[in-house]
Amino acid sequence: MKIRGGYFFRIAHVDLSTGQVERRPFDEEFALAYVGGRGFNVKLVADNLRKDLDPLGPDNLLAICPGVLNGCYLPSAGKTSFSFISPATGLYGDSNMGGIFGSELRQAGLDGLAIRGRAPKLSYLFVDDDEVRVIPNEALAGKSSIEAEGLIREQIGDDEVRVAAIGPAGENLVKIACVTSELSRNAGRCGVGAVFGSKNLKAVAVRGSKDIPVADIGRLRTLAKAGFDSLRAHRLFEFWQQQGLMSVIDYVNSIGVMPTYNFMDGVFDRADQVNGAVMEDHYKIGDGNCHLCPMCCSNVCLVKDGRYAGTVIEGPEYETACMFGPNLGVDDFSFVIRANYLCDVLGIDTISAGNLTGVMMEAVERGLLTPADVDGLAMKWGDQDSIVSLLHKMAHREGVGDILADGSRRVIETWPQLKPIISQVKGLEQSAYDGRVAASMALAYGTSDIGAHHARAWPIAKELELGANWTLEDKADIVIYHQTVRPLFDMLGVCRLPWIELGFDETQYAGFYSAVTGVETTFEDLLAKSRAIYDITRAINIARGATRADDYPPDRVFNDPIPSGPQKGKHATREDYEKLLDIYYAKRGWDGEGNPGVRLEA
Repeated sequence: MKIRGGYFFRIAHVDLSTGQVERRPFDEEFALAYVGGRGFNVKLVADNLRKDLDPLGPDNLLAICPGVLNGCYLPSAGKTSFSFISPATGLYGDSNMGGIFGSELRQAGLDGLAIRGRAPKLSYLFVDDDEVRVIPNEALAGKSSIEAEGLIREQIGDDEVRVAAIGPAGENLVKIACVTSELSRNAGRCGVGAVFGSKNLKAVAVRGSKDIPVADIGRLRTLAKAGFDSLRAHRLFEFWQQQGLMSVIDYVNSIGVMPTYNFMDGVFDRADQVNGAVMEDHYKIGDGNCHLCPMCCSNVCLVKDGRYAGTVIEGPEYETACMFGPNLGVDDFSFVIRANYLCDVLGIDTISAGNLTGVMMEAVERGLLTPADVDGLAMKWGDQDSIVSLLHKMAHREGVGDILADGSRRVIETWPQLKPIISQVKGLEQSAYDGRVAASMALAYGTSDIGAHHARAWPIAKELELGANWTLEDKADIVIYHQTVRPLFDMLGVCRLPWIELGFDETQYAGFYSAVTGVETTFEDLLAKSRAIYDITRAINIARGATRADDYPPDRVFNDPIPSGPQKGKHATREDYEKLLDIYYAKRGWDGEGNPGVRLEA
């Protein structure tokens, strides 16, 4: 055997309908081909594919796999991937969660979970080293993820059990529902919380005591120390610990690409009231970090006085602060904290919730919807009461919230006149970077396998700072590279932020992988495996009915020039985008309609 560490060679297959659990082995060939984490998940989802599969039905496979490096002694190795067919898009979906949950799952002697079926009663799954049980607990109904986490620990009698749970939104099958662990670590995108809810699965709890096998621990310690030292030596290391992702507010506003007033503009004239400095000076009371991460990018914030006094969260980060700040015309940081808290308690994705709320505000302002359409809510820019009411309506499927709970696709079906003002791709609401001024970012959103999410590729900074003379080929190349290296991080179970924010040399991960597994490899070899996984997710989407028509950024990217700021007057053109998309397909080896060489039978 080539592999001498890194894997337990077991995935627990759980049928919630029957309570049956089978710890199935996998072979070395599987491990080498799919690496771990999202790679394992994608293969499991592809093998379960059915053309008529209902994303909210019992047959939708929920795969939860930490990467092969998760929990090992190296920088920022605490990421876990969740994959499934998305109820929001109908296509391949996944989300990624930091923290320590995945490391605990690995220490229980498993490389992942594959969950099917629907429990007869509301239940949680308890992985306790070699024992995996489905435990009914209807007392968890309606509880927030935070409450559920505490109650499950109390029932088990162990305060250190790691729990990933849904809130009321997930139970109500809200298609923008998330899964939360450790109070604030969220797998937020693509409706993973609704998949939990559809299975009557309130949570997964994990307790493990095993050592993660490492082939050459001395080599790993040497490489890890060099990695940690390089991060600490970076000139922005301490600043990153002070503000984390909140520092992005000033940067994105300064370059004119921050979603403002539902993506109508790229500059918010009161950004200095909701930025990292305001957070640091008036609200921050501590730091937080994921397992094995020195960056400590999480900020523990407390509202000390005023209307929301006593609200405390680990957050917000940039996406949440932007989507509930400038995107909604809000200039009150205490409210951003409150909105973040409500989303965590209700169990909904802050990006999708903030995006859809902005759509409603613009629609009412422009007369595209009447007050009656939004249950009489004022829905004016910056109206905090309307935002709070709408969040509760989404989570509980009340009134207009029932429509928004199903995401962009149902909004467009209900009100076709809103399509030009909804920033979404494939039914997934766009995250907080404007795609009008950087063709590479528009392409990244358009061709993302899960929809308009920046975590698949974030080339906007490089294009705006360095790419003034880039060719269309250059722009396609950077998108493909990002869409290859970032999913590789998910396969390995590590965070992308050391690389993208502090310039951590990504080729070091080949050494980490070799030290852990005992398999000598190169970074290029790992990239090739990641690229093959992207082809499989593309094939899943093709089998589910996706076409070239689904690979375009939102209408606003082409139709509405940015009205102010340093990017004033700029927008993408359909002609250039068509050329860029053709180049992208060709470079990936796909045909003119975006079909990869991989074929899956659904």
